[in-house]
Amino acid sequence: MFNFDPYSPAVDADPFPFYKTLRDEYPCFWSPQAKTWILSRYQDIASAGSNWQSYSSAKGNLMTELPNRAGATLGTTDPPRHDRLRSLVQHAFMKRNLESLADPIREIARTAAEALRGERQFDFIGDFSSKFTVRVLFAALGLPLGDEQTVRDRALLMVQSDPNSRAKGPEHIAAYNWMQDYAAGVIAERRARPQNDLISHFSTAEIDGDRLDEREVLLTTTTLIMAGIESLGGFMSMLGLNLADHPAARRAVVANPVLLADAVEESLRYNTSAQRFRRCLQTDVTLHGQTMRAGDFVCLAYGSANRDERQFANPDVYDIGRKPRGHLGFGGGVHACLGSAIARIAIRIAFEEFHDIVPDYSRVQQQLAWMPSSTFRSPLVLQLAVQ
Repeated sequence: MFNFDPYSPAVDADPFPFYKTLRDEYPCFWSPQAKTWILSRYQDIASAGSNWQSYSSAKGNLMTELPNRAGATLGTTDPPRHDRLRSLVQHAFMKRNLESLADPIREIARTAAEALRGERQFDFIGDFSSKFTVRVLFAALGLPLGDEQTVRDRALLMVQSDPNSRAKGPEHIAAYNWMQDYAAGVIAERRARPQNDLISHFSTAEIDGDRLDEREVLLTTTTLIMAGIESLGGFMSMLGLNLADHPAARRAVVANPVLLADAVEESLRYNTSAQRFRRCLQTDVTLHGQTMRAGDFVCLAYGSANRDERQFANPDVYDIGRKPRGHLGFGGGVHACLGSAIARIAIRIAFEEFHDIVPDYSRVQQQLAWMPSSTFRSPLVLQLAVQ
């Protein structure tokens, strides 16, 4: 009998055969382990993402939610509260002028890549992508240097879950509490001495007299640290994995770095790190002969939607010439990722510098260890050999 458990290590390792069965045979599937409905087809998920009146985020958007987070972040609110938060956060992003980060981002990428010169084998994640993403995040938010490794370790714990209990364990909650305390300290320091960084601008962002309150500033900062480290770092790992496994695509982007933009979009479609997010139904919804009741949780399996044959031809083929319009690698609807523009810039620059030092590489491991998370998917280690 078919089963889909988003907490299963088998799903972490390779969710795509499960997704295919879901799309073809069980497009509206009740998972008893996760106590949630699973939507797997592109059109159903795109429609749900736009229909916040029925598919609410106000009870959290992570498959296993962190305590006291719902209702105060962009991902865990509905309009009109969401629209207010998004406007204020966007205002902070505009004041920070993220385009001005391009040169610092390149310097960070160049330094991280230069450390690999002469290496014959290395861990792409530990030796490059995590160092790069954490330093970029620190530069954008204005976090104090010296805390990088601790912050990264806590952020990764925050997005994980225990596959046995199917819940956040004590270590995950402790990491979240630590991050809130850490963010509160930085926010207090920035209020005393504002700088040109996102945390300073979150604290002072104002539209027509409206400002973020204390809890909103704290949880927005905490969520951005978590998302910046996991989402950007996880996606960079997946892009590195895709290029290592598809040498023709890698050679093409090395020869013509302009193609990196296409490789990024195809990787977001083919192997996004943001696999599954949760909603809570506000109304009864009937799909494919199944009636989901108000109050039920629903999983939007973005990773499945991006491999749906009904939307993308030959979806299991990694093709950087595809130009996949409408992919859900950065989510969709009112909750489309606010940081997608800076993420695209950062990833492109990172791989330009990386390929300047390491143009030819392949994967060493046959079997990868995957982060235990019901929401995100990325390898814990990615050993690459230089050719």
